Amino acid sequence: MTDSSAIICVSAEWRTQPEHAETVRNLMVQAAAAVREQEPGNLLYIGHQNPKDPTHFLFYEQYANQAALEAHVASSHYKQLVADQIVPLLIERTVTLYKLLA
Repeated sequence: MTDSSAIICVSAEWRTQPEHAETVRNLMVQAAAAVREQEPGNLLYIGHQNPKDPTHFLFYEQYANQAALEAHVASSHYKQLVADQIVPLLIERTVTLYKLLA
């Protein structure tokens, strides 16, 4: 069982140019599948795309602890899909870490 006091929650908001919205969406679907399949320390990984502004994305993630978050960022799928392909297409990126309260 996961110690709830160690859980790290991540909120990430991204914006891209309209011509890159579909590419970012498709890459994030791939990244989400890889996270769920390959990261046992990931507890939740949910992506959203604003239906009124398809250039705006919101992601909510939960990791069992700091080590699980670090493993996520160090993973080959994160590096290949997110860092190498998605981040260069973004015009805005905000990532905030939270501790789970209850």
